[in-house]
Amino acid sequence: MKLDHKRTIYVGLAFFSICAFWQVYDSIIPLILKESFHISDTLSGAIMALDNVLALVMLPLFGALSDKTHTRLGRRMPYIIAGTLCAAVFMNLIPITANLGSLAWFMVALCLVLCSMSLYRSPAVALMPDVTPKPLRSRGNAIINLMGAFGGILSLGLIAMLVPKTAHPSYAPLILCVSIIMVLSLLLMLRKVNEPKLVAQMHRESGEQASDTLSASSSQPMPRTVKRSLILILLSVALWYMGYNAVTTAFSKYARFYWGLEGGLFAYTLIIAQIAAILSYIPAGLLASKFGRKKTILLGVACLALAFGAAFLFKTFSALIFVFFALAGVGWATINVNSYPMVVEMSKGADVGKYTGYYYTFSMAAQVVTPMLSGFFLEHIGYGTLFPYAALFVILSFVTMCFVKHGDNRPDAPQSKLEAFNAMED
Repeated sequence: MKLDHKRTIYVGLAFFSICAFWQVYDSIIPLILKESFHISDTLSGAIMALDNVLALVMLPLFGALSDKTHTRLGRRMPYIIAGTLCAAVFMNLIPITANLGSLAWFMVALCLVLCSMSLYRSPAVALMPDVTPKPLRSRGNAIINLMGAFGGILSLGLIAMLVPKTAHPSYAPLILCVSIIMVLSLLLMLRKVNEPKLVAQMHRESGEQASDTLSASSSQPMPRTVKRSLILILLSVALWYMGYNAVTTAFSKYARFYWGLEGGLFAYTLIIAQIAAILSYIPAGLLASKFGRKKTILLGVACLALAFGAAFLFKTFSALIFVFFALAGVGWATINVNSYPMVVEMSKGADVGKYTGYYYTFSMAAQVVTPMLSGFFLEHIGYGTLFPYAALFVILSFVTMCFVKHGDNRPDAPQSKLEAFNAMED
């Protein structure tokens, strides 16, 4: 059984656009809140958690709804189309309302774009396991995350180039560019991805009947030991997101006000992390083939904890910081490639969207809490608390992950190392 890399890359265009948006959102919105509206770090953290509050309801809802959707375009594509187009339009209202100085209208624009993004995130992620046989999902997820990393690094490059070194820079050109990229990604995906055809092809490759998979009863109770593992891995997901999201949400402010970096210079540090992640996604899938998903995840968690712990030691910016952010990128890539497939490994064919919703419910719950909690520490204790806070939660996720016993089916190894990179093969 062999992964179709072309198919997976085209499917990953949705995640490419998602990550392009979120990189800009996490980097720019905290700066707008602080510079344009002079909002405290704690309240800013609460506003940054808003997308995750919406996601707690909307991601499981639209994941489950897409499971039950049957259209000419498939189950997932209608949500991907509607969500991408709405987000691309509404996100351009953010710099307009910020320039007007109206916090109320800014919040309206923010809510519109966040609802649009929540509409299609679960269906976009669920599309990969829909069209990929189970043994190949770690490597498929590696390519999906690789596409996401390219989206993130593209946005970071645009931030570095388009955000001027001024007291109150305009973010409108940056956001317009990203919205155009999202629409172009969608158009290419519509041209290359025929969801019903790809789903049928996956069942042929797996030797399954589509009707058997899609009609699998979800009413049968999950064995207690499997349920325990599911809860533990979801708890691990929440904990490492508590640490990681604290850094990604506050890093632009941390770099500007603690390290003294101006304009979009902070983006170069994140670009290094993204490049390291890009180089790590495929090897992380190969490691899972050899050692199993759980051990590979534990290795990634250890790398992330070490990187955050070391970053705390730097009171001023140094080029050595690039090394530890590269290590953080490696760790995060290794975790992401294998954690989502472990969750959906415990699902039935008809329930992939629902289990995708579970995964995002726990990750989003963490991201509701952590911007406010870490923001409170930043405001009342100091910016030096950011990396110790992040390292602590990542270490806790290592502990919970040690007790996970299911979902660790070792993916099939590729026939050769070149197979993992043969994206252009017919």
